[in-house]
Amino acid sequence: MALCVFLVMTAGPVLVLRHLDPPTSAFMLRAKWQALRGGREDYRTRYVWLDWEKISPNAALAVIAAEDQLFPHHAGFDLQAIRRAWKRNQRDGTMRGASTISQQVAKNLFLWPGKSMVRKGLEAWFTALIEMTWSKRRTLEVYLNIAQFDDGVYGVPAASTYLLHRPPGSLSAGDAALLAAVLPNPRRLRVQAPSRYVLDRRAWIMRQMRQLGGVAYLDEL
Repeated sequence: MALCVFLVMTAGPVLVLRHLDPPTSAFMLRAKWQALRGGREDYRTRYVWLDWEKISPNAALAVIAAEDQLFPHHAGFDLQAIRRAWKRNQRDGTMRGASTISQQVAKNLFLWPGKSMVRKGLEAWFTALIEMTWSKRRTLEVYLNIAQFDDGVYGVPAASTYLLHRPPGSLSAGDAALLAAVLPNPRRLRVQAPSRYVLDRRAWIMRQMRQLGGVAYLDEL
């Protein structure tokens, strides 16, 4: 009985969101709750959903180049990256991950930050469900709309409007690379006041975008 309840409560939302655009995410709700608890009356969640066709393909290519260059080809997990991260963590004593875009969608939509085995196990489960039921394009479409780019700013549509003051459908390669450059840590890295690290990362992402073959790479999705 408990297993049936678990399957319904986890697989059900994934199947629904295969077609229904998510009105929010677990990370957005968590940030809103933390802001309310902290008395931040000025906090606003900036989130506007746009369909795939209305977002610049440069944005899709930039996040793949920055976050997960094997995205079109893996089944939700980049085993080579996981092995490299494990070796780094053992050598350096750090906890750097190797999350794919699919894993980040699973985490941001349904879960919470953290390194516990329970959360990582749930992340793997939701990732597998997403890979089994969604297309790659749908997964990337959701990621482009829910990824955090600044305090309270979620998704390329909101980030391009509020941070770059540009229409999300006309982002240049440089604009898209700048947005993708802050994805590792949008709480510290800034689009509007980019540090040298962010600018260097932007340049690296643009090189990767060219090496992937430009937006034609998205035809593989």
